[in-house]
Amino acid sequence: MSGVNEIRSAFLDYFAKNDHERVASSPLVPRNDPTLMFTNAGMVQFKNVFTGVEKRPYARAVTSQKCVRAGGKHNDLDNVGYTARHHTFFEMLGNFSFGDYFKDRAIELAWNLITKEFDLPADRLLVTVFSEDEEAATLWRKIAGLSDERIIRIPTSDNFWSMGETGPCGPCSEIFFDHGEGVPGGPPGSPDEDGDRFIEIWNLVFMQFEQISADERMELPRPSIDTGMGLERIAAVLQGVHDNYDIDLFKALIESVEVAVGSRAEGDKIASHRVIADHLRATAFLIADGVLPSNEGRGYVLRRIMRRAMRHAKLLGARDPVLFKVLPTLVAEMGRAFPELVRAESLISETLKLEEKRFLQTLDRGLALLTDATEGMGAGQKLSGETAFKLYDTYGFPLDLTQDALRQRGIAVDLDAFNTAMARQKAEARASWSGSGEAASENIWYPIRERVGATEFLGYDTERAEGVVSALVKNGQEIDRAETGEEIFVVLNQTPFYGESGGQLGDAGTMRGDNVELHISDTQKVADGLFIHRGTVKTGAVRNGMPLDLQVDHSRRSCIRLNHSATHLLHEALRQVLGTHVGQKGSMVAPGRLRFDFSHPKPLDAREIAEVERLANRIVLQNASVETRLMAVDDAMAAGAMALFGEKYGDEVRVVSMGTAEEGEKIGRPFSIELCGGTHVAATGDIGLIHIVGESAVGAGVRRIEALTGEAARAYFIEQDERVRRMASALKVAPAEAADRLEAIVEERRRLERELAEARKRLALVGDGDGQGSSAAPKDVGGVSFMGRVLEGVAGKDLKGLVDEAKAGLGSGVVVFVSVADGKASVVVGVTPDLTERFDAVSLVRRASAAIGGKGGGGRPDMAQAGGPDADKANDAVSAVEAALAA
Repeated sequence: MSGVNEIRSAFLDYFAKNDHERVASSPLVPRNDPTLMFTNAGMVQFKNVFTGVEKRPYARAVTSQKCVRAGGKHNDLDNVGYTARHHTFFEMLGNFSFGDYFKDRAIELAWNLITKEFDLPADRLLVTVFSEDEEAATLWRKIAGLSDERIIRIPTSDNFWSMGETGPCGPCSEIFFDHGEGVPGGPPGSPDEDGDRFIEIWNLVFMQFEQISADERMELPRPSIDTGMGLERIAAVLQGVHDNYDIDLFKALIESVEVAVGSRAEGDKIASHRVIADHLRATAFLIADGVLPSNEGRGYVLRRIMRRAMRHAKLLGARDPVLFKVLPTLVAEMGRAFPELVRAESLISETLKLEEKRFLQTLDRGLALLTDATEGMGAGQKLSGETAFKLYDTYGFPLDLTQDALRQRGIAVDLDAFNTAMARQKAEARASWSGSGEAASENIWYPIRERVGATEFLGYDTERAEGVVSALVKNGQEIDRAETGEEIFVVLNQTPFYGESGGQLGDAGTMRGDNVELHISDTQKVADGLFIHRGTVKTGAVRNGMPLDLQVDHSRRSCIRLNHSATHLLHEALRQVLGTHVGQKGSMVAPGRLRFDFSHPKPLDAREIAEVERLANRIVLQNASVETRLMAVDDAMAAGAMALFGEKYGDEVRVVSMGTAEEGEKIGRPFSIELCGGTHVAATGDIGLIHIVGESAVGAGVRRIEALTGEAARAYFIEQDERVRRMASALKVAPAEAADRLEAIVEERRRLERELAEARKRLALVGDGDGQGSSAAPKDVGGVSFMGRVLEGVAGKDLKGLVDEAKAGLGSGVVVFVSVADGKASVVVGVTPDLTERFDAVSLVRRASAAIGGKGGGGRPDMAQAGGPDADKANDAVSAVEAALAA
C-alpha cells in the first residue's frame, strides 16, 4: 500500500468507512471564491458550507482535492525543481466535519489512520498545537499517548488558521514525521526548524471561532473540522524516501521525460527533469479544467508554467516539441482517479504541441538576445529592465522566465525599470484605443478593460460561479453603487455568462450577494475580452468590489447550446448536399430557434431540404462526443476547419469537431470541424432532433434556413400531429389516410368549381329574363344591336371571354357586361370590328366606370375594361353605355 494511487484510495476508503461522504475534487478554477486564482486547498469547495451559506446533505466529507499554487498570493513556481517538496500542482487529502465531530474525534481518526492503517511508527511522530489550545494538547496525550516533549506549543499564527480578516477561524494541530538524525534540522519552533528532518505531513484545523472584528471573536455554535494532508508528502514517507520527486508517480514521469528528451536525470540536469514533470501535471489539469494559455489572468499563469517547462526541455537538448510525449504517462498514472484527464487528453496534447512549437520559434532568438545583453556580467549585477521588457513584449518571455534563466549565474533584473516600461506600453495602448475610431458608446469600455483586465470566462464547463464586481456603468458613466430598480452594466473579474459573439446570443440569469439580487437580461463582449452584463437591480444595492454568486439561466443556455451545435451540423450537411460553394453568411442562435444564412444561388427544393435534415440527424443519432481542441489558425484551416462568419480569431483558436462522416468523400473522418468560441452540447445526441421549418431568400445569392431542435422540435411535431388528428377526425378517416382523402376532396372541389364557372357563363349568355337591362335578347339602339347585362357570381376575370362569345353571337353590335362581387363592380365593353370606327370601346367603358364610381378604364377600340366601388349602380353602368349609343 505504498503507491500514490493506493495511498489515495486507502485514505478515501478509511474515512468512507467512518461515515464520511466521498466528495469528488472540485475544479482548479474556483467556482465559489472569486478572490482565488486557483483552488489551493481542500476546503475551498466547502467555504460556503463552513460559513452556513450553503447546505449539503451530509455533515462529514472526505476528498482528494487537486490544487495549484503558481500565481497570486500562493505562488511556489520559483522554488519548483530546486527543492524536495515544492510543486505547482499537488493533491490535498482531507476530511471535514460540518458541525458534527470536533477535536477529540478528529485527533482519534487521524492517529488511527497514520499509525494503524498507514503503519507509521508512533515514536517518529510529534505534533504541534496552538499555545493557547490546552484542550488539544490534553486530547493528544489521552488519545495518542504522546508525552509533553512531543506536543510542541506554537504561539504564532502558524498554528492559528483564519479564512480572512473576519469569518470562521480556529487553532491548528500539525503532525510531523521525523526522518531521523541523519537529516539536518530541528523540530518545529526550534532555531533549526527549516531543516528537512521534521516534515509536516498533516494539518488539523479546529474551526472553533468566528472573527467579528480585529478585537472581537466569538465561539461558533457548530464548530467544524478541516484537515489537509499533502499526498506527495505522505507518499514520500510511506515509500521510505525523503524527496517527493523520488515517489513512484514522479519516478514514472521523470523516466518518461528522460526518454522524450534523450537525457538522463543526473547531476545539474535533475532540476530540469523535475520542472518538466511537475509543470506537466499542472498544465494538464489546468487545461482539463478549462484554462487555456493566454496573455492574461489564469491563462497567463498557465502559459508561464508551460514555457518554463519548455525552456528546461530546451536546456536538456530538445529541439522539437516533447512535452506532449510525456502526457500518456501522466494519464496512465492519474487518469483513473481523475477521468477528466482522459476526456481532455487530445485537447491537452494539441495545446502542448501548439504552444511548444510557437515558443521554440522565438526561444533561440530570445536567449541569444539575453546572452548578448548579459555578456561580461557576473553574480550580483542586474539586467536592464528595458531588455527584460523587450524579451517579454517581443519574444513572449514572461519576466519570471528571464529571471529563471539568469538564476544560476546570480544575475537579477532591474524590476523598477521593467515596471516603468510596462506602464509606458499600457499608456500607449490606452492612447491608441481612444483614437481607434470606436463608437462613442465604446469609449467607456476600453479604459475599464485596461484597468481591470479581460474577464475570465468560466462558462465552457460551468453555469454557476462567484465573481467580484470590477466596475458598474449606468448611462455611459462609471458609478460606485446602484440601487433597487436601476438598470446598469456589471463588469466582473470572472463570469460563467457567455458574451454574445459568433451568432450565439449572450446569456441571461441572476446575480446574488449580500442582500442584493440582480436580474441579467443580456451579456455582451466588448473591448477585446471585457464581458458586460446588462441587468436590473431587483433588491438591495450592488457596489464595486462586492462578491456575487452568478447563476446562468440553465434552461435558456441549454437550448442555445443545442441550436449552436445544430448550426455546425447543418452547415456541413448543406455543403455535402448543395456543394462546397456553400459558406456561412451569418447566423442567429437563440433559445427557441436557430437561423443560418449561407451562399447559394437558388431556393432549395423539398428533396434537398429532406437530405440536409437526414445527414444532420444521422450525426445526432451517433451521439458522438463533441470534441474541442486548441490549435493555430493555419493548422486548423489545414485540418479542414471552417471559420465562422464575422468572427475575429487570434493566433490560437478553439476547434470544435462533431461526429464521424458515414458516407461521401469524408467517410470515416470528422463530419464537422469549425473554429468556434461558443458553447456546445457534450454529445451530438443531446441535440435530440433537427427539423428545418423554413427556407427563404435573404439577398442576391444568399439563402436562409430556420430550424428547431430538441424540445422545440418535439413540441412542433406534437402540434403537427394534433392538427393531422383533427383533420382526420373531420374527414372521418384514419390519420394515415387523411392526406389522400384531403387531396381527393380538393381535386373534387376544383372539378365542381370548373363546372360551376361554365354553368354561370352559359347562364350569363342565356339571361334570366328579369326585364331590367338584363334580357337575353339583344335590342336595337340607334340602329346598332346592343346587349347589356349585370352578372351575379361571375368573376371579373371571366368577363372578357363572355364578351367575346356574345360579340360572335351578334355578328355586329356592342356588348357590355358588368359583374358584381364583394360590393365592387367590374365592367367590360366589346365592339365588333365593323363598328370600331363609330364607337370606341375605351370611351364607352369610361362612361360605364363613371356610373359605378370608377375613374377611367383602358383597353383597345374593340375591347376595354374598367371597375368601380359602387356595385349598387351596376345597372346604371349598362344604361350609360346604352345612352351613349343612342346619342
